[in-house]
Amino acid sequence: MIPELGHYALVLALALGLIQSIVPLIGALSRDAALMRLGTSTAVMQFAFVSAAFAALTVCYVTSDFSVVNVFENSHSMMPLIYKFTSVWGNHEGSMLLWVLILALFGAMVALFGNNLPETLKANVLAVQSWIACAFYLFILLTSNPFLRLAQAPVEGRDLNPILQDIGLAIHPPLLYLGYVGFSIAFSFAIAALIEGRIDAAWARWVRPWTLAAWMCLTVGIAMGSYWAYYELGWGGFWFWDPVENASLMPWLAGTALLHSAVVMEKRNALKIWTLLLAILAFSLSLIGTFLVRSGVLTSVHTFASDPARGVFILAILVFFIGGGLTLFAWRAPMLKQGGLFAPVSREGALVFNNLFLTTACLTVFVGTLYPLALEAFTNEKISVGAPFFNLTFAPLFIPLLFAMPFGPLLAWKRGDVLGVAQRLMAAFAAGLVAIMVTFVVMGMSSALAPLGIGLALYVMTGALVDLAERTNLFRAPLSTVRMRAAGLPRSTWGTAVAHFGIAVTLFGIVCQTWASERIVALKPTQVVTLADYDLTFDGMTQHSGPNFRELAAKFTVRSGGVVIGTMEPSKRSFASRNSSTTEAALLTRGVSQLYLSLGDTNEDGSIAIRLYHKPMVLLIWLGSLVMMFGGGLSLSDRRLRIGAPKPATKSSSLQPAE
Repeated sequence: MIPELGHYALVLALALGLIQSIVPLIGALSRDAALMRLGTSTAVMQFAFVSAAFAALTVCYVTSDFSVVNVFENSHSMMPLIYKFTSVWGNHEGSMLLWVLILALFGAMVALFGNNLPETLKANVLAVQSWIACAFYLFILLTSNPFLRLAQAPVEGRDLNPILQDIGLAIHPPLLYLGYVGFSIAFSFAIAALIEGRIDAAWARWVRPWTLAAWMCLTVGIAMGSYWAYYELGWGGFWFWDPVENASLMPWLAGTALLHSAVVMEKRNALKIWTLLLAILAFSLSLIGTFLVRSGVLTSVHTFASDPARGVFILAILVFFIGGGLTLFAWRAPMLKQGGLFAPVSREGALVFNNLFLTTACLTVFVGTLYPLALEAFTNEKISVGAPFFNLTFAPLFIPLLFAMPFGPLLAWKRGDVLGVAQRLMAAFAAGLVAIMVTFVVMGMSSALAPLGIGLALYVMTGALVDLAERTNLFRAPLSTVRMRAAGLPRSTWGTAVAHFGIAVTLFGIVCQTWASERIVALKPTQVVTLADYDLTFDGMTQHSGPNFRELAAKFTVRSGGVVIGTMEPSKRSFASRNSSTTEAALLTRGVSQLYLSLGDTNEDGSIAIRLYHKPMVLLIWLGSLVMMFGGGLSLSDRRLRIGAPKPATKSSSLQPAE
């Protein structure tokens, strides 16, 4: 009965979505307040019914109802409860239900917290949001129904994919989807603005908090996925330039550009058309990522589905929303009034520079990811585009971007003094140069580029601190005055500095992997392997039984300077129900560095192959992402973003010929 209730709840959500996609739009066109307000109630009810459908599927998993096809194929009665919950979205059908749940959540939040929006804009936004929801409701109901029944319920399920039975799956997909789907709000605002012909600084003020919230979630979602791949897949790397990894990076780059562009639009009423285009592109890239994961065009540990029919359906959704959005943009954007002018050397100019490099980097990743797929589709020729291509094209684009990053916040609006800013950044330049020299002295000439990367990271970190010091008059005013000025700074200013600092922390961690060391050896019990001042003694093997797996674990005692500092127990797990196995790496954390130990195969002589890494400063990669998210949270808590913008004057909102 519960699966049927979930299915009917999803059908009712589709019916409400169809009403919401039409009636408020008619109300906005006819200026009928009652019809426009209908969008608010339908958005909330739509979320309620999707929540009921998601809850129904969750109950089916928790109770191990194997009469439901989705539960039978992705669960097991002996699986730990936490993985029964994560199994709900650890498959194609369930993950799409999570997708529409988050989509409906954002729509309901706009409905409930968008009271300061003009009625017509709010109605159009909710209508566009519902267009997207209806497309995915139809996709789920017609091709990916999670509530299908089996005629006879099996005694036991087939179990969840073993590599997904990890706590990281409880965090990574929901955060990633909050980012992916969150950009739908920016898309809906952009389409609504084009429909209505209203685009001004107040529009940017309304869009920024939604975009910032999505960007924060996507930042942490990507970082969590990177860490999951690092410790779960047993290869010791944090980024493989996998096409599906790239699919999450592209909307992040576009969303970062959108955030900076929206600041220019809000503060200076400039870059209007460009900001609209970025809002469309950010969500369009999220849809492309959805297509790559679910169409069957890729084979990856990240992909869910390989059914061409589903791929065609999602491709149709892509064509409708991306093609339709860009067509509407091409038709209506030239009719919008252009924004204000500014000098190339200004804060606006720095943010345009930021946008130029971010979008170029995004284009590089886009071409590198999709070109092999297009080439194979049209010529049946297969090529591989991997890390060497992206490292040679993507990394150089970020060097000038990072170098310019400390300049932007210190430049004045409209017209700035680059020489004056450079003088204020002398401490940052000095910190970078000292870091380069110290790194060369300590680490030698093994890599000429790595010390430059360390210097660049320290320069950006110090630049973020210099920005705060300049704004608070640190070292130039009494401490009481500094405290008062610091307390009076907008939280968005603090957030910008913290986010920039976090990017530098991540860069520092990435560059330090240049000095990572690795050993692959075969050991017998009592033998010792040494790496980076650590001695690991192989103590032997033990067998364990888990709830739905058997585990072969190896125990290693770790010493440094002859003193025992810990033990490491990497293992291999065998899942009989899936007839597959996983490698569980062991990690030993020392500060922000880690020892990483992964088991290989057992040899005929009784020895076992191991792969041992020393990863200096590796945790800074993910710590920097958390710092970025914290910076975004500070900006999001700024009162100016919480209360939104005052209703704009109508005289500046009409369609006009471009100037």
